[in-house]
Amino acid sequence: MLKTSFLLCCLTGATLAAQTAVRTELAKVTSRPADQIIELPAEIAPYLATAIQARVAGYVERVLVDRGSIVKQGQLLIELSAPEMRAQVAAAQSNVSLAKAEALQAVAQLAAVQSTYERTKKAAETPGAIAGNELIQAEKQRDAAQSLVNSRKGATQSAEEALRALEDMRSYLRVVAPFDGIITDRLVHPGALVQANAQTPLLNLQQISRLRITVPVPEQYVGGLVRGAAVPFRVPAFPDQIFRGKVARVAHSLDEKTRTMNVELDFLNKDRTLAPGMYPTVSWPVRSRHSSLFVPASSVVTTTARVFVIKDSGGRAAWIDIRKQQTAGDQVQVSGPLHAGDRIVLRATDEIREGTVLESAH
Repeated sequence: MLKTSFLLCCLTGATLAAQTAVRTELAKVTSRPADQIIELPAEIAPYLATAIQARVAGYVERVLVDRGSIVKQGQLLIELSAPEMRAQVAAAQSNVSLAKAEALQAVAQLAAVQSTYERTKKAAETPGAIAGNELIQAEKQRDAAQSLVNSRKGATQSAEEALRALEDMRSYLRVVAPFDGIITDRLVHPGALVQANAQTPLLNLQQISRLRITVPVPEQYVGGLVRGAAVPFRVPAFPDQIFRGKVARVAHSLDEKTRTMNVELDFLNKDRTLAPGMYPTVSWPVRSRHSSLFVPASSVVTTTARVFVIKDSGGRAAWIDIRKQQTAGDQVQVSGPLHAGDRIVLRATDEIREGTVLESAH
């Protein structure tokens, strides 16, 4: 009899606890694509780079730059000398002058022959004044003189083109910068004999005010590439500083061995903080194609026995078991018997028992 009375008292107390309303804030379960960040190794390269070589053979007269020199496009870097080239240019100039003189002589001859032909043609209008074949001979002489003029003009053009080619070659004795950049290596000194297109360059030039950051993106993540997206990265030289590059170029082809696709970021490096050859770590954003459920981090209750949220089920508390996945700010990605739009307790604890009456604080 006493045991029955004790059980009745316990049941009555539990019923009263369930009927006692708890005033609390509620939040909604949301659904959106789950973004995550993966760390990928990358490599920094100059935006432009070239090995500057001699285009003609010659001796180095002056080197106007050295390693670390900042240069502008068109700036003179090295002067070469080639004495035999001056003689070749002088001979070509003489050939042009001779060709022009011969062309003028041919024009004068054509004028004389043309005059003779005109007089012969006029005389032929009077019957019996001249023999019949004289007009034909005069016409042939005129045509021959015209052909000679054309030939001499062609020879003049050929001589002028040969002179221009030599002058262009002579201009190659002045080695200039093909683009803005910085000299990273100097490999010659005055007095050195250099050959055209030799294996050893004169200088190495790189443009580092703008850099390329090459990121090998795994195959499973290439579907979410967004051109122009800003991507953060870090380098060991500045571990506490976050840099950002923009997605500029995509290879659109996978490496068969690594199953990755090279993606290039552009980074403006105006103060030359970063250098080619550095190996940054890129925080690559990955967006899922499928939506996931998110709840506030404060709504998740973790005990030794279970992980759950407290759902408002018809005005009463219902413990819903969940599995936590990744955290995104103050939100937690979860899975379990929840749906987008479900209302849950914002600041949940295990003191809010199942069946407790919930009253919204708003």
